[in-house]
Amino acid sequence: MNKHFLILGVLVMLLVTGCQETQKKDKTQTSENKKPNVLVLLADDMGYGDIGAYGSEIQTPNVDKLSREGVQFTNFHVGAACSPTRTMLMTGVDNHRAGLGNMTEIQADNQFGKPGYEGYLNDNVVSVATRLKDGGYHTYMVGKWHLGHSETTIPYAKGFERSFALMESGADNWVEQPYAPMYESVHYFEDNKQVSLPTENYFSSNYYTDKMMSYITSNKDDGKPFFAYVSYQAVHMPHQAPKEYIDKYDGVYDEGWKELRKARLVKQKELGIVSKEVTLNFDNEATTEPDWKIPDWESLSDEEKKYNARSMQTYAGMVDNMDFNIGRLLNYLKEIGEYDNTLIIFLSDNGADPNQLPTKPGFGAWYKGNYDYVSKEDYEGDYSKMGQKGSFTDYGAGWAAAANTPNSYYKTFSTEGGIRVPFIAWYPKSLKSGKMTNEFAFVKDIIFIKCKF
Repeated sequence: MNKHFLILGVLVMLLVTGCQETQKKDKTQTSENKKPNVLVLLADDMGYGDIGAYGSEIQTPNVDKLSREGVQFTNFHVGAACSPTRTMLMTGVDNHRAGLGNMTEIQADNQFGKPGYEGYLNDNVVSVATRLKDGGYHTYMVGKWHLGHSETTIPYAKGFERSFALMESGADNWVEQPYAPMYESVHYFEDNKQVSLPTENYFSSNYYTDKMMSYITSNKDDGKPFFAYVSYQAVHMPHQAPKEYIDKYDGVYDEGWKELRKARLVKQKELGIVSKEVTLNFDNEATTEPDWKIPDWESLSDEEKKYNARSMQTYAGMVDNMDFNIGRLLNYLKEIGEYDNTLIIFLSDNGADPNQLPTKPGFGAWYKGNYDYVSKEDYEGDYSKMGQKGSFTDYGAGWAAAANTPNSYYKTFSTEGGIRVPFIAWYPKSLKSGKMTNEFAFVKDIIFIKCKF
């Protein structure tokens, strides 16, 4: 295995080395012997090729900088859906052992009620947050949880000292409401209490970043290290972003999804992400499944092209805004003198999602009737409000295929389009700058929670 990956594993393991010993020692630590902080940045449903360092045209300067100065993994794998990946990330063990053998919302009938498919993080495992908390760390979590929502399975019950978390698989990013008919409502918890979202000046990525900075600030002078888990809703559907981020990409996607895939592959070859011999697999464009079938861009009307281009702009704007917020968080760590002593990890929980809920039978009426989401017809040819408050947006199989370049298929598939994602590790004290590795690695390998004395 690549030595840089081994270093990363050792770093995380060292955080909990001597868990009980830490509690016996004096709490005051000098800057020279202080244990490293850990910051985990998790994107949701983001494709392999959606970051600049992985060949994207989307502006992601902050994550790209982490890549240039850290270790970039080009052969990193996760679960095919969010809950399984998040389970392994939080525990370091197989998701079946921990109770989330599958994402509850898509479980097969023969999985319900079976061991390993409880649908929440069970008591057979201990979270890394619990172990780090026991080892003298502050533990903070903000964003999407999706590992249970009872009082015994929320983040507060799983080792997080402070948390502000969405329990469901997703939600509207502007207001407190669900995004899919399988949910009657959405639930947010701050610590152990259910709370409501602010009614003004709320956007998920902005708010989660603010919350995490406030949690770190609350204890920053006591000398203890922290474990911070920021689980953005970006870029899970509905795709939404402040308008200025969407407008940045005017004209960028006018040539369609196939041309975007080609352009990203060219860039990936230039960056050394993939070998020069790699070719695109267009087999998934020929699927007979309506939700995943990719039409020929040139067969679309001018109006359809305009609509679809804006939908990809909205997705790009959401990625861009997430990166901006990551930059805010990194600058904050610099301001408080913790940046260079923080192990930073960035990854996505699975590949891009091709599904378009409103296009399925009956779903359009649900959105329109219950929450007055704007449909394609409601835009009346003016798509400037797409991705804004009250506007539900997703992008379909064509753009999802481009997001996953050069991989085939999508989220929920066991092909690389579902399970191969970006992974970046940054820690200047031990990881050399500008390293790229194509060694196989898996999400379960990140967290080592054994105590060694």
